[in-house]
Amino acid sequence: MFYQKTQKILDLALWMQTKEGGVSIADIMKKCNVSKRTAIRMKDMVKAQFPQIMEISGARNTKNWSIPRGTINNYISFSLNEINALQNAIKLMKNKLPEDVESLENVMHKIKATMNSDMLNRIEPDAEALLEAEGYALRPGPKIKVNKEYIETLRNAVIACKVIKIKYKSKTKNEWRTVHPYGFLYGNKHYLIAWHTKRNVMCHFDLNNIQNIEVLNEYFVRDTEFSLDKFSSQSFGVYQEEPFDVEWLFDKEVASEAEKYIFHPSQVTQLNEDGSLTVTFRAGGAREMDWHLYTWGNHVKVIKPEDFDERKIWKD
Repeated sequence: MFYQKTQKILDLALWMQTKEGGVSIADIMKKCNVSKRTAIRMKDMVKAQFPQIMEISGARNTKNWSIPRGTINNYISFSLNEINALQNAIKLMKNKLPEDVESLENVMHKIKATMNSDMLNRIEPDAEALLEAEGYALRPGPKIKVNKEYIETLRNAVIACKVIKIKYKSKTKNEWRTVHPYGFLYGNKHYLIAWHTKRNVMCHFDLNNIQNIEVLNEYFVRDTEFSLDKFSSQSFGVYQEEPFDVEWLFDKEVASEAEKYIFHPSQVTQLNEDGSLTVTFRAGGAREMDWHLYTWGNHVKVIKPEDFDERKIWKD
């Protein structure tokens, strides 16, 4: 118990050293799932061990606490679980986002280079054993290949708020489009999320269909109200359309399995007296809902929307 408390205080101190703008009491409460009183006590414990701590003003006149860079570097170590988690991330990325694998592997090498040799010799055999013992089931389907140079160029444009032109191949056109890049959505396919300057709407662009990129010597002002999480949650999948009320009824044969799924962040589930499961949420994306529901066969029934069969038809 003492070790766990000490580790929490060290973790909090490390967070105070690395978080830009410092850490507030509200931040501690949320991250550590503790009361305000406990959060204040934890902050005071860090302050007692690291007198270099600084009190700074945060947003809305809140008080934040920050520790100067490098103060607690000698206290940093890496556990077997942390090394294993990074190994698993690398393994997963090989199938999901292969263009980032090399960067993650470099992070792993740098971490190991900073570790005490005795500690590394103790945990590395176990880490290798876990790497062999854990794997990921691959879903059948096409392997996604994305141009690594395009990803790097797009990421730089997102960070710098640079206007770009992309040569994009859609079902009906192959043309240049001027856009403001905001971010990415990764899934069965990978998408650039960007503001279409001609249509004046936020759009998704399949990264595999981008044939060329030109970064312009122009900047755009990012909409501070835009949230990628909010944008993506408006739809069941990727395709954006007006959200509607959804209600699915899974029969009792698959109810226990369906209960394990998060179909949408806003979903509400109810286990019915007959053993069936009702799932409700609000989102657009009827076609992708239909593609997913197909995997459940006759074990699911769409209650809402009543015109679902018409909504799922592909319309250009």
